[in-house]
Amino acid sequence: MSPRRPRWALPGTLAFLVLVPGTVAGLVPCWLTGWRPADIGAGTRLFRAAGACLVLVGLVSLLDSFARFVFEGMGTPAPVAAPSQLVVSGQYRYVRNPMYVAVLALVLGEGVALARPILLAYALLLWLIFHLFIVLYEEPALASRFGTAYGRYRRSVGRWLPRLSGKAR
Repeated sequence: MSPRRPRWALPGTLAFLVLVPGTVAGLVPCWLTGWRPADIGAGTRLFRAAGACLVLVGLVSLLDSFARFVFEGMGTPAPVAAPSQLVVSGQYRYVRNPMYVAVLALVLGEGVALARPILLAYALLLWLIFHLFIVLYEEPALASRFGTAYGRYRRSVGRWLPRLSGKAR
C-alpha cells in the first residue's frame, strides 16, 4: 500500500516555491540589479538569448523537482514538511540536487541575460551556501531518515555533476 499524499503537500510546496526560490532567484537579483541590463554592445543579443535559455531551463527543472516532491515524495521541499518517500526519479536519477542546480541556473541566466557580474558573484555565493547546507544538514538528515536506500542512492548519483548513466541503484 503506497502512502497517501498529505493534503497540505501541494499548497505547502507552492508557498515554499514563492517564498524561498522566489526570494533567492527573484527578489534578491532584483534588489541587486533593479532588473536593469548592462549595455555590452556587440554580442548583447547573444548574451540575452543565452541567459534567457538558462533561465527557462532552470525554471522547468525547478518546477519538475517541486512536483516530484509533492506527487512522489509525498511532502514538500521545506525541511519542516519533508517528503516521506525518497525521490530518485526524473532528474534525481542523474544528480542528487536538481533544485539547487535549477536555482543556480536561474541566477546565472539572469546574470548573463542582464550582463551583470554581480549576479554571477551572487550565484557563486549561493553555491557555497547550498553546498554547506547540503553537506552539514541535508545529507546527514536524509541518511538518518532513509538509511541504506539513501546510502545506495548517494553512492550512485553525484551531488552536483550528473552521472549520465541515470541509474540510481
